[in-house]
Amino acid sequence: MKNTLFAKSPFYGIAAGIALAACVAAQPALADGHGRSHGKLSVEKQTTVNASPETTWKMIGHFNHLDVWHPVVVMSAIKKGRHDKRGAVRVLTLADGAEVTEVLVKHSDKDKSYTYRITGGPLPVKNYESVVSVRSAPGGKATVVWSATFDAKDAPDDKAVETMTGVYDAGLGNLARHFN
Repeated sequence: MKNTLFAKSPFYGIAAGIALAACVAAQPALADGHGRSHGKLSVEKQTTVNASPETTWKMIGHFNHLDVWHPVVVMSAIKKGRHDKRGAVRVLTLADGAEVTEVLVKHSDKDKSYTYRITGGPLPVKNYESVVSVRSAPGGKATVVWSATFDAKDAPDDKAVETMTGVYDAGLGNLARHFN
């Protein structure tokens, strides 16, 4: 099944370009021969930027700021709760008009980290939980780590991994260009 959301967006080209690497790096456990696994899938990507952890966190640490640093998210709106409080619900509008709904699970300015779940939208994932964090790196720089576990939804595992890898690469690549 072709994922038409990303066929019309910059994610599709990014994901297609890294498909081989994504499949090798994130092989599903116990694949059943049809591209489906019987275990959780995961993706973890990171980039080191030429900015302090504090400066980097100011840009990405606000739960309602994904539209500030991710090139495909054109709008982020808090629909329920507060941006930094557990239970806050944000709706992301993508460049093609599709919407993704996410719920904040945990937010810590002290740890420079937040955890969220996707609860609705066209992405080929379910039971998705992700962590975005900022760590200190040598030379006064910051490393941004974006990771998730999930199950594939309406797509083979490798396509779900490929799509989420493309999402992460696009966002982290944009951060790297901004700070470097």
